[in-house]
Amino acid sequence: MSNALTRWEPFVDLTEMRGRLDQLFMDINPRGGHTYAPAMDVMRTNGNLVLKCDLPGVKAEEVDIEVEDDLLTVHGEHEEKHEEKGTDFVRRERRYGSFTRSLPLPSGVDPEQIKARTHDGVLEVTVPLPDTSTRKAAMIKPTAE
Repeated sequence: MSNALTRWEPFVDLTEMRGRLDQLFMDINPRGGHTYAPAMDVMRTNGNLVLKCDLPGVKAEEVDIEVEDDLLTVHGEHEEKHEEKGTDFVRRERRYGSFTRSLPLPSGVDPEQIKARTHDGVLEVTVPLPDTSTRKAAMIKPTAE
């Protein structure tokens, strides 16, 4: 009997689980195509919220960005136009089909000031954050009846 300890790597298990869930949702998509959620980074910089979303091979005209009820949603559809005849894929991981990602925004964001651009397969959305210096904190004491 071996007394060796095995180190548990929870993120390895989560990565495997996400892959299985992605496959499940691709299998039950009612529109018949593939759906996926592209990788996204969100950071605060220079008074802005900056979202970077990996969309390799996706053209700017295939992407729609909506803001409604303080929720920014990036969605679109990328079609695989090049058909490879006579090729039996052993593994196919390059994404195509429809995609969507949503991000809650702080209240007070002006949707008209949001800018977006694509560069080298990365969508970058810059959201100017509202001025928080005008916000006031208030302490409210309840009264007893």
